[in-house]
Amino acid sequence: MKNLVLEFLAELEKNNNREWFQLHKDRYTAAKTEVETFVNALIPAIAKFDEGVKFVAAKDCMFRIFRDVRFAKDKSPYKINMGAWISPMGRKSPGPGYYFHLQPGGSFISAGVYMPEPEQLRKIRKEIYYNVTEFKDLLKNKKLRQYCDGLTDVEKTKTAPKDFPKDFADMDLLKHKHYILTYPLRDEMVGSDHLKEILGKAFEAMYPFNLFLKRALED
Repeated sequence: MKNLVLEFLAELEKNNNREWFQLHKDRYTAAKTEVETFVNALIPAIAKFDEGVKFVAAKDCMFRIFRDVRFAKDKSPYKINMGAWISPMGRKSPGPGYYFHLQPGGSFISAGVYMPEPEQLRKIRKEIYYNVTEFKDLLKNKKLRQYCDGLTDVEKTKTAPKDFPKDFADMDLLKHKHYILTYPLRDEMVGSDHLKEILGKAFEAMYPFNLFLKRALED
């Protein structure tokens, strides 16, 4: 991945307005093309262990840079990051997938299910409840531990979820509202010639976690 992507995003953060963006639209186009080319190369690397993403294209996985500001206090028109959700149906897939996020000083990858619908969340929690030892073993896997220490604490309930016994020994695992794993990327890693291989290995380590979630949602 060339540094032009992070350089553009860093300047966009300081100049988040339509006038500046229009003057530098050629740089945005070049950065977007760079990311799309990389994601198109990353997809086959993931498909080696997860055939579900085999036929998806980068253009269907990448998110628009334009923000929806209709109900937002922050009226900045552009996101200061670029991202792609790699899954069988691209960015619109509701099930588990692989996320690639580019942002100066804040790049990362994730796997799992983000913002599941209430019924999806219930199914995931139910699967964990009945197979908690298997789930905990997944999170303790040595290969996975090279990249993350467990579930990402994005958002959790303060009390025990409805329909689950409050005295469940591993209740903390059921309080998550999102079931994701995250591996942070330093800026120098993003600029590495080996980035595709690094991400491929990390996502492969996260693959069993996605399989568990996929099974939960299919039941």
